[in-house]
Formats: sequence, structure tokens, C-alpha cells
Amino acid sequence: MNLIYAALAFLMALIFGFVGVTRVGSWLIERRNPPIGEFADIDGARIHYVHVPAPANAELPPIVLIHGASANLRDQMLPLRPLLEGRAEMLFFDRPGHGWSGRGTNNENPSAQANTIAALMDHLGIRNAVIVGHSFGGVVTSAFGREHPDKTLGLVFLAPATHPWPGGATAWYYDLTTMPVLGWLFSETLTYPAGALQMADATTCVFSPNKVPDNYLSSASIPLVLRPTAFRANATDVAGLYRYALATAPRYAEIKAPSVVISGDRDKVVYAHIHSAGLARDIAGAELVWVHNLGHKPDWIATDLTVGAIEKVAGKNIDLQAMARTVEARIAGDAYGAGRCADIKVPQAELAPT
Repeated sequence: MNLIYAALAFLMALIFGFVGVTRVGSWLIERRNPPIGEFADIDGARIHYVHVPAPANAELPPIVLIHGASANLRDQMLPLRPLLEGRAEMLFFDRPGHGWSGRGTNNENPSAQANTIAALMDHLGIRNAVIVGHSFGGVVTSAFGREHPDKTLGLVFLAPATHPWPGGATAWYYDLTTMPVLGWLFSETLTYPAGALQMADATTCVFSPNKVPDNYLSSASIPLVLRPTAFRANATDVAGLYRYALATAPRYAEIKAPSVVISGDRDKVVYAHIHSAGLARDIAGAELVWVHNLGHKPDWIATDLTVGAIEKVAGKNIDLQAMARTVEARIAGDAYGAGRCADIKVPQAELAPT
């Protein structure tokens, strides 16, 4: 019995030790990455946002930018704001539960988050906009375009995750984190120390084969996702994506707004040939822009092409295919992460037209 008591005492000490490490780590992350915008209460969720007002001579309509999983508003603001400031009104925000935004009680799926965005636009007096979404932000963008057509001038999808994929599997730690009790314990003890150790390598594979920009993790405040509440919100989003996509992908034909889809053929995060090709197939008139040797981050690696897509859906005459060839020439020799980051292999049956 003494051995059992000693083992239990050691286990409890270990758990409390990891809880302490996580609490201190989360405190340090928040000190290093304070909020940079304003806050608005949107249906019970405290949303953190940066609103760049429209210039007097705006040549583009308002633009709303939606970040992906594990990220926050800085992830799109840093590369894209410098290219668009002075040309358009812009809204960057932390999706509910991410960055410095609260989760609220009704933001558990992309449709609910799209409703929160629409309400935030109303709060700021933005009547309609071009909606730009990256990765998981792509499925929120599709929900917005489908459910708020009166507020949608155009849609730009960057390496989106929008359709059911083979098996529907996600990383084990997302499924674990969404489990009652055990998931809470996991997020409060192990996600910070384990995530901190693996974040640099994981980020290499997000960008691969392209180079991670210098100081990306710190400048884009990516460690904010390692805080337990943010990690649980992120896990809920990702773990629920397959079920949501199964239910909503058949409705993408309802989207009528001008749409552009930008994807790389070396994306190591999502099945680009399923998600991006599926959007181009399902949304009438959507333009698919494939970029050879591009990974999962068009917003950072192909910022000029991203801006061109925004201009295109806003009504400008832009040759996106020619712009894509320029990007390809620039990144043709990229081979970062080779040997460490495996390409996603799509079964041939999944590539057949449907």
C-alpha cells in the first residue's frame, strides 16, 4: 500500500508541476504578446480586433481577413496590411477563442463564427466587404458567403480547408483535447511544454517547401495558441471540421459572390486537390489559381498574388494566372523541410470528378 500511495503522490506532484509550468508559461506568453487592438462585445464574446478605417480616396472596398487554425489576427495583418493600407478599409480580428478574443457561448462552428463576424461588421459600420480566409478561415469564409450574401462583395480562399477528406482524421491531440475531463487535464498540463518544444518544427512544415520568414513565430504571436483555453478552442474547431464539412459542402453552390481560390501543389497541411479543387467546382465562376512549389502559406509567401486576388474579386482586371507564374519563378528553388515534412498523398479515387 505504501508503494501505491507513493506512486499516487508522485503522480499528483507531477501533474501539479506541469500545471505550474503551464500557468507560468501562459503568463509569459501573454506578457510578450499583449493585445494590439480594441475589444467589442459581440453576442457575449469579447472580440479583439484591429480596424483600419477607410482612406478618403479608397480604391478598393472594405476587406475582412480571417486567420486559420492555431493563429491570430497578426498572422494576416503583418504580411498584408502594408500592401493594402491607404487603399481600403480593413478589419483584422482574432477568431472567437483565439488570440485575445473570448470564445463566448455560441462560436463552436464556422457558421456561428461567420455570424459573429457579421455582427462585428455591423458594430463597426462595415456594410459589406471582400472576405479573405486562410486554411480553417476558408471554411468560415465559405459560411459567411453562403449565409451573409448581402454583406459579401467577393471571396478569396487561401489554402482553404472546406471539404470532407479521406478518413476525416485530424491530429490525435485535437481529438484528445475535446474529450471531457481528460482533455481539460491534457490542455492544462502538457500542451504548453510539448507544444513549445515542437512549434518550430511544426511551423517549418506549415511553410514547407518555402522558408519560414525570419522571426515569424514571435512577430505573429503564434505561441498564444499554447495557452490552455486557446488550445481547447483551436482543438474544438479542428476536430469538428470534418463533420461540419460533410454537412455543408453540398451547399457551396449557393455561393454567388465572385470567388478566387489560391493553393500550392506542395501544401503539407490540407488536401489541396480536394478542398481547393472542390471549391472551384462547387462555386460557379470561381477561379482556381495553382502555384507550383507553394506550401500552405500564400498569405506570407505569395502576398502579391493574394492582393491581386482581392483586386480581382473587387472588379479589377487582373491576370492572376500570370501573377502565379511570377510567384513560381521566385520560389522555384525552395526546398525547406525536405526530408522532415512529408507531402500529403491523395488517393487517385479521391481525385476523380464528382
